[in-house]
Amino acid sequence: MPLTPWSLDPSLLYVALAAGLYVLGSRGRDRPQPLQALAFFASLLVIVIALCSPIDYYADDLFWVHMVQHILLLTTAPSLMLLGRPWPRMWRAFPLGPRTKVARTVARARWVAPVRALARPVPAWILFNVTIVGWHIPAAYDATLTSGVIHALEHAMFFFIGLLFWARVVDPGPLRPRLVWPVRCAYAASAMIVGWVLAIVLALEPHAIYGYYSSLPSRPGGLSALTDQQIAAGIMWVPGSAAYAITFILGFYRWLEPDNSPARAPAAFTT
Repeated sequence: MPLTPWSLDPSLLYVALAAGLYVLGSRGRDRPQPLQALAFFASLLVIVIALCSPIDYYADDLFWVHMVQHILLLTTAPSLMLLGRPWPRMWRAFPLGPRTKVARTVARARWVAPVRALARPVPAWILFNVTIVGWHIPAAYDATLTSGVIHALEHAMFFFIGLLFWARVVDPGPLRPRLVWPVRCAYAASAMIVGWVLAIVLALEPHAIYGYYSSLPSRPGGLSALTDQQIAAGIMWVPGSAAYAITFILGFYRWLEPDNSPARAPAAFTT
């Protein structure tokens, strides 16, 4: 596949804004650790690669490339951003007076309680997996490929709901995950199994299930629609499981290691 020029996706504005806020909020004594800063800016780079590189261009012609794009937005970018501990660092980039007023307004807003409820472990897990499965229903998936607005909505949901999900296993600061290590392992492993089931369905289907891709007269590399779908299933199965597997392995290790910290264990499913 010959490379094509990178595109100027509107997401670049949000990436630039996030980078600027992170840098401004990192001034003074509360500087991020080098690995935290590296993780944060790596997450922004992943977003740019997913939405502005040739990946986005070929996602319209190849299902497996589109699957790579989804994995980057669902698992890689959100988890890296949370490892960068962006909150409240980005918040401190704003002047004290305005951010105090905004904080007071938000604290009194009625929508805060429902949002906090969605951020709890069980709702976040359900919302994350319903989002993945829902957007892979053929009618919804085909709609993203024929409407730029719907496609942008899908990408936004993948990333921001991904943040909600991964905030339960990655400690991002104020949204501290209050899950004991074995529950965190189960949280990640069960979500990985949902992805496996979807991958198995895609791999075992005897025909291409997405009308958009099956109607294309040709695909780069001369792949058939069914072969393209089976490669996408393999990508969901193996690379798509990487973040969950790393979480499970690290969580299992932390669960088994001796606890030398003060005895105040996190609750299993609280916020």
